[in-house]
Amino acid sequence: MTALPTPLRISAVVLLLALAGFPFYWMFVTSLTPSSDLFASTPNFLPKWGEAGVYREAFEKIPVATWLLNSLIVAGGTTFLSLAIALFPAYALSRFKFTGKGVIGLSLFATQMLPEAMLVVPLYALFGQLKILNTLTALILANTAFTVPVVVWILKGAIDGVPEEIEEAARIDGCSQAGLVWCIVLPLIAPTLAAAAVIAFFHGWNEYVFAQTLVSSESLRTASVGLAGFVGELSTPIHTVMSIAMIYTVPAIIFYLFVQKYVVSGMTAGGVKG
Repeated sequence: MTALPTPLRISAVVLLLALAGFPFYWMFVTSLTPSSDLFASTPNFLPKWGEAGVYREAFEKIPVATWLLNSLIVAGGTTFLSLAIALFPAYALSRFKFTGKGVIGLSLFATQMLPEAMLVVPLYALFGQLKILNTLTALILANTAFTVPVVVWILKGAIDGVPEEIEEAARIDGCSQAGLVWCIVLPLIAPTLAAAAVIAFFHGWNEYVFAQTLVSSESLRTASVGLAGFVGELSTPIHTVMSIAMIYTVPAIIFYLFVQKYVVSGMTAGGVKG
């Protein structure tokens, strides 16, 4: 296949970056545009830096920092629990033969067909019995229940690709079963582990239905619920909503860039080792 000329490749990359980045740029411009100018006949494509005080007001007048901290706790807890719980079932489905293996695998898929709105009432009753309603723990557990089946299947696919001969060699050297998973399998599937972490983190970060229903205290409100609270029946402060949305987006982008580095480095290392 003939490679594209360098100027054409550069143009294609610039075009893709522009298409991907324009929504964020437009959100930023909108956050710095006064409400009176938002619906002008001629759109304003440049940010009005004199309106940058809206970001300071977001932290001074609105508990945005608390919302972000709550979202970070929920997303981080969901990610950690999902990976910790899903690793060993994924290993069992990949390596062991047992009765009902296919049914268990299909059951995990079936859980993804149930919408959150259908399960929120039973979960509300269950967490009420456990006396963990109106806590971030309830949100972490509810989100983990949704992400674990997906993470199990993602990790199972990665473990399937690990040669069993490597584990046999380690077993002959005296490595325990748990040691095999922790010391042999886990490093080899690190790129997939990072990709699964991204999926679990973004689910916990963006989730709304559980956060709106299971938590009533304003001090435990997550950013997704706080952001939705600005949408009113008669009016919506769009530039304020856009400024908080920009702030809300930054931690998720930072997390993705941080994890992506490990995904790329892991894939490169695997290619060198063959």
